[in-house]
Amino acid sequence: MSAQNEKTAETAPETDAIDNPVNPGAEINLDAVGDVAGLQAEIAALKDQLLRAVAETENTRRRLTRERDETAKYAASNFAKEMLGVADNLARALAAIPAEALASDEALKNLYDGVSATERQLDAAFTRQSIKRIWPEGEKFDSNLHQAMFEVPGTDKPQGTVVQVLQAGYVMHDRLLRPALVGVAKGEPKPAGDQPPHVDTVA
Repeated sequence: MSAQNEKTAETAPETDAIDNPVNPGAEINLDAVGDVAGLQAEIAALKDQLLRAVAETENTRRRLTRERDETAKYAASNFAKEMLGVADNLARALAAIPAEALASDEALKNLYDGVSATERQLDAAFTRQSIKRIWPEGEKFDSNLHQAMFEVPGTDKPQGTVVQVLQAGYVMHDRLLRPALVGVAKGEPKPAGDQPPHVDTVA
């Protein structure tokens, strides 16, 4: 061996190697194996990050779609609230005209018919927007839909029954626009005869 070859052999870096079982006589470079394992770990980490990013993107898309649908669904809610007062006034105007006056006054009857037609047209517009009127007389009081203004004693109705409606409520889809203002039955105290007899337990 020449001096040059001996020098090269002496200065060549040492590497960890083992016999290759597939190809006897050949050696496996452990440094290369370590590099492959590191790359595989990096690929797994990048794959996990990608899956997380895809999931987050999908969640964001669903949230934006839901918000868009909610906005479209209740877009007319503010305007509808403003129109509730108009509906109230139309109903009051019709209720204030006695039937006897309608029978004897043709002009008043024509006015009544015009107001009634306007009310029906407004009700139809409410229906198209999924706005429903709440008139809960005779129903059980529901704090989600009703607002109790007073209690009414002596009604012979179960306690908490709506016995009077002062103002209609309205809902739009499943959202409350305005609660119904109501009076509810007051529970009456039980008569003395209904009380269980007192038993003296003192000896």
